[in-house]
Amino acid sequence: QVQVVESGGGLVQAGGSLRLSCAASGSIFSINYMGWFRQAPGKEREFVARISWSSGLTYYADSVKGRFTISRDNAKNTVYLQMNSLKPEDTAVYYCAAQIGVPLGLITRPGEYRYWGQGTQVTVSA
Repeated sequence: QVQVVESGGGLVQAGGSLRLSCAASGSIFSINYMGWFRQAPGKEREFVARISWSSGLTYYADSVKGRFTISRDNAKNTVYLQMNSLKPEDTAVYYCAAQIGVPLGLITRPGEYRYWGQGTQVTVSA
């Protein structure tokens, strides 16, 4: 079992920045990837970014590339999402998730992640 807890959401003006944190606990050794997803009202949950727990290799959705940075601190079992140049269309509930087991493909689909946090709201005003 892996538990993940997000924090750091809030209200920010367009062009501003926020940093989200995701603390993992439990069977940390079983984690291959940590991912960030988001879900806006009336829309499907979409992939934002992911990071390899062991190597730190990252991958981003095109919509956030160059603006968001995912990173990890293995000593703290924490993953971060630094969000810069925020836009109103970034408004959503942001979720952190842990992928375990044999990874297949790009690991960008919600169904590939086993453990999820409760989400944190990010609102970007125009």
